[in-house]
Amino acid sequence: MQRVANCLLIQNGQVLLLKKPRRGWWVAPGGKMEPSETVLETVCREYREETGLMLEAPSLCGVFTMCVEKQGRLEKEWMLFTFRADRCRGDLLERSEEGELCWQPLEAVPNLPTSGMDHEILTRLLKDSKMLIGRMVYNPNEELLHHNLP
Repeated sequence: MQRVANCLLIQNGQVLLLKKPRRGWWVAPGGKMEPSETVLETVCREYREETGLMLEAPSLCGVFTMCVEKQGRLEKEWMLFTFRADRCRGDLLERSEEGELCWQPLEAVPNLPTSGMDHEILTRLLKDSKMLIGRMVYNPNEELLHHNLP
């Protein structure tokens, strides 16, 4: 099962997001785990690679089972570990190979173009500091079918 980690870096009422070029959707920077890495090592490495910033003391705030179903059958499944941080070191990349980096005001996030799953995760984790655990199911076109987030 693939494991992915990302992070919401929040400073001064803004969150750093990455706009992916394929669909123009905004996401939290992050990526796939390498063999033998911990999720904490993954989020720190991936965040630095995508943004140039080194996270300081990120804390786990969400664990999600992500499923793709086609005609009611499971086609793909992975785990997403989302972290939150408010401190970092380094200089933000002027250009990321992964897409456009931009500080977005927290109140703007619900209106940004995102996938259905990212919309649910981002809006919930940015307004509440409690741990969020759930399952999200979507189709091969990345349309959210249903979820069991509280």
